[in-house]
Amino acid sequence: MNRLDPEEKELLDSFDQGEWQSVSNAKAKFQHYREYAKATFKKDKRVNIGIPQKDLLVIQKKALEEGIPYQTLISSILYKYISGRLVEKRT
Repeated sequence: MNRLDPEEKELLDSFDQGEWQSVSNAKAKFQHYREYAKATFKKDKRVNIGIPQKDLLVIQKKALEEGIPYQTLISSILYKYISGRLVEKRT
């Protein structure tokens, strides 16, 4: 067997420990993210913003969990907000 790099070993160990779960409704979720990608596909303007590094790291982590680029996640969040689908959670 080929040697694993640290990231691959971490993934394999995580899988072996039962930390992975099958995705229910995989087709529906795939379609859901396909729609997000389509909504952000047409990129005719650029915006540069400054955000705290810790916020960017959290966004990058969430994007990795979702399996999408972090820029796509940011664009998706903005799209949800302007379309009224992203609402503030009241505690």
